[in-house]
Amino acid sequence: MAYLTIGILAKKAGVATETIRYYERSQLLPPAERLQSGYRVYGTDTVKRIRFIKQAQALGFTLNEIMDLLALTDNDDTDCAAINAAAKAKLTEIDQKIKALQKMQNGLSVLAERCPGDDKPLTECSIINHLYGKDPSDE
Repeated sequence: MAYLTIGILAKKAGVATETIRYYERSQLLPPAERLQSGYRVYGTDTVKRIRFIKQAQALGFTLNEIMDLLALTDNDDTDCAAINAAAKAKLTEIDQKIKALQKMQNGLSVLAERCPGDDKPLTECSIINHLYGKDPSDE
Protein backbone atom coordinates (compact mmCIF):
# COMPACT_ATOMS: atom_id res chain seq x y z
CA MET A 1 0.00 0.00 0.00
CA ALA A 2 1.28 3.45 -0.88
CA TYR A 3 1.52 6.01 1.88
CA LEU A 4 1.30 9.78 1.79
CA THR A 5 2.86 12.26 4.16
CA ILE A 6 0.56 14.86 5.62
CA GLY A 7 1.93 17.53 3.26
CA ILE A 8 1.34 15.44 0.14
CA LEU A 9 -2.10 14.39 1.39
CA ALA A 10 -3.04 18.01 2.01
CA LYS A 11 -1.93 19.00 -1.47
CA LYS A 12 -3.79 16.12 -3.17
CA ALA A 13 -6.96 16.77 -1.16
CA GLY A 14 -6.80 20.57 -1.51
CA VAL A 15 -6.79 21.33 2.22
CA ALA A 16 -4.33 22.65 4.78
CA THR A 17 -2.32 20.26 6.92
CA GLU A 18 -4.01 21.71 10.00
CA THR A 19 -7.38 20.70 8.51
CA ILE A 20 -6.16 17.11 8.31
CA ARG A 21 -5.01 17.23 11.93
CA TYR A 22 -8.37 18.70 12.94
CA TYR A 23 -10.28 15.98 11.06
CA GLU A 24 -8.12 13.40 12.79
CA ARG A 25 -8.80 14.90 16.24
CA SER A 26 -12.52 15.04 15.37
CA GLN A 27 -12.40 11.37 14.35
CA LEU A 28 -13.53 12.14 10.80
CA LEU A 29 -10.28 10.49 9.72
CA PRO A 30 -8.78 7.41 11.30
CA PRO A 31 -5.57 8.05 13.20
CA ALA A 32 -2.54 8.19 10.94
CA GLU A 33 0.11 5.58 11.10
CA ARG A 34 3.48 6.84 12.29
CA LEU A 35 6.86 6.09 10.87
CA GLN A 36 9.76 5.46 13.24
CA SER A 37 10.73 9.07 12.60
CA GLY A 38 7.36 10.17 14.02
CA TYR A 39 6.00 11.41 10.69
CA ARG A 40 2.33 10.77 10.04
CA VAL A 41 1.56 8.69 6.97
CA TYR A 42 -1.83 8.13 5.37
CA GLY A 43 -3.25 5.66 2.90
CA THR A 44 -4.21 6.94 -0.53
CA ASP A 45 -7.90 6.32 0.26
CA THR A 46 -7.69 9.17 2.78
CA VAL A 47 -7.73 11.64 -0.15
CA LYS A 48 -11.20 10.35 -1.13
CA ARG A 49 -12.43 10.61 2.45
CA ILE A 50 -11.28 14.24 2.75
CA ARG A 51 -12.91 15.09 -0.59
CA PHE A 52 -16.11 13.45 0.70
CA ILE A 53 -15.96 15.64 3.81
CA LYS A 54 -15.36 18.82 1.80
CA GLN A 55 -18.16 18.02 -0.69
CA ALA A 56 -20.58 17.28 2.15
CA GLN A 57 -19.64 20.58 3.82
CA ALA A 58 -20.28 22.40 0.54
CA LEU A 59 -23.79 20.91 0.57
CA GLY A 60 -24.40 22.28 4.06
CA PHE A 61 -23.76 19.23 6.21
CA THR A 62 -22.18 19.91 9.59
CA LEU A 63 -19.13 17.94 10.70
CA ASN A 64 -21.32 15.91 13.09
CA GLU A 65 -23.69 15.08 10.23
CA ILE A 66 -20.72 14.19 8.05
CA MET A 67 -19.49 11.85 10.77
CA ASP A 68 -22.90 10.14 10.64
CA LEU A 69 -22.74 9.93 6.83
CA LEU A 70 -19.25 8.44 7.01
CA ALA A 71 -20.45 5.89 9.55
CA LEU A 72 -23.19 4.92 7.11
CA THR A 73 -20.75 4.62 4.21
CA ASP A 74 -18.39 2.54 6.36
CA ASN A 75 -21.22 0.08 7.07
CA ASP A 76 -21.62 -2.56 4.35
CA ASP A 77 -25.29 -3.03 5.30
CA THR A 78 -26.23 0.59 4.52
CA ASP A 79 -28.32 1.19 1.44
CA CYS A 80 -29.22 4.31 -0.54
CA ALA A 81 -32.38 4.87 1.48
CA ALA A 82 -30.39 5.85 4.57
CA ILE A 83 -28.28 8.35 2.64
CA ASN A 84 -31.35 9.69 0.83
CA ALA A 85 -33.12 10.22 4.17
CA ALA A 86 -30.14 12.24 5.42
CA ALA A 87 -30.16 14.33 2.23
CA LYS A 88 -33.90 14.98 2.49
CA ALA A 89 -33.56 15.97 6.15
CA LYS A 90 -30.82 18.44 5.16
CA LEU A 91 -33.06 19.80 2.37
CA THR A 92 -35.86 20.39 4.87
CA GLU A 93 -33.44 22.21 7.17
CA ILE A 94 -32.13 24.35 4.30
CA ASP A 95 -35.69 25.21 3.23
CA GLN A 96 -36.45 26.37 6.78
CA LYS A 97 -33.29 28.49 6.82
CA ILE A 98 -34.20 30.03 3.46
CA LYS A 99 -37.66 30.95 4.77
CA ALA A 100 -36.13 32.50 7.88
CA LEU A 101 -33.62 34.44 5.76
CA GLN A 102 -36.40 35.66 3.48
CA LYS A 103 -38.35 36.83 6.52
CA MET A 104 -35.25 38.70 7.76
CA GLN A 105 -34.72 40.18 4.30
CA ASN A 106 -38.32 41.39 4.07
CA GLY A 107 -38.22 42.92 7.53
CA LEU A 108 -34.94 44.69 6.90
CA SER A 109 -36.15 45.91 3.50
CA VAL A 110 -39.21 47.50 5.12
CA LEU A 111 -37.03 49.17 7.75
CA ALA A 112 -34.54 50.42 5.15
CA GLU A 113 -37.39 51.83 3.02
CA ARG A 114 -38.89 53.69 6.00
CA CYS A 115 -35.56 55.17 7.03
CA PRO A 116 -35.08 58.58 5.46
CA GLY A 117 -31.32 58.04 5.46
CA ASP A 118 -30.71 61.72 6.06
CA ASP A 119 -28.78 63.80 8.59
CA LYS A 120 -31.30 63.40 11.41
CA PRO A 121 -29.88 62.29 14.79
CA LEU A 122 -29.94 58.61 15.70
CA THR A 123 -32.76 59.26 18.15
CA GLU A 124 -34.98 59.77 15.09
CA CYS A 125 -33.66 56.82 13.12
CA SER A 126 -36.53 54.43 12.41
CA ILE A 127 -34.18 51.43 12.16
CA ILE A 128 -32.53 52.07 15.54
CA ASN A 129 -35.90 52.82 17.14
CA HIS A 130 -37.31 49.57 15.79
CA LEU A 131 -34.34 47.59 17.09
CA TYR A 132 -34.90 49.13 20.53
CA GLY A 133 -38.59 48.23 20.25
CA LYS A 134 -39.57 51.87 20.35
CA ASP A 135 -42.89 52.72 18.75
CA PRO A 136 -43.20 56.22 17.17
CA SER A 137 -46.49 56.64 19.04
CA ASP A 138 -44.63 56.24 22.37
CA GLU A 139 -43.50 59.84 22.16
